[in-house]
Amino acid sequence: MRHGILKSVITLFASALLLQGCKVSYGLNMASIDYNTTKTFSIETFTNRAAYQWAPMAPMFNTTLSNKYNDQTKLRQVRRDGDLALSGEITSYDQTNKTISADGYSSMVQLRMTVKVKFTNNKKHADDFERSFSASREYDSSQQLSAVQEELVQQMIDDIVDQVFNATVAKW
Repeated sequence: MRHGILKSVITLFASALLLQGCKVSYGLNMASIDYNTTKTFSIETFTNRAAYQWAPMAPMFNTTLSNKYNDQTKLRQVRRDGDLALSGEITSYDQTNKTISADGYSSMVQLRMTVKVKFTNNKKHADDFERSFSASREYDSSQQLSAVQEELVQQMIDDIVDQVFNATVAKW
């Protein structure tokens, strides 16, 4: 009996030591922001500079990006000069044949979008960067692009916005 109690105490003590060395940190917004120093963000309008144009793409991107920061951080959006500042442009939007079927025709088409982002952290300039983020989706070539374009573009925008958010405030 005494041996069982001693074994339980030792196991409990060892577990406590192991857990003390571990730190679990999580939050609902998945952002790692010091809200004591960082209070605002600004997003300049991203324009579409891609050779192939689809008019709704830039407004969709701007809205989704703004909503992501508003919904998942406690930062207040300002018109310009935010503590965190984002600017950039859509640099590429194109489609390429991805898979060729037995009859020699394309069976899948890949739609790809690239956005160049400039991020400035006015509270910690070591975090500043300028780089491109891309996403792609495939669709069956028997479909017209106009029939799937809005859904696929929104999926790519969601993917790119997640990448930007993770690179800027989630630190993934």
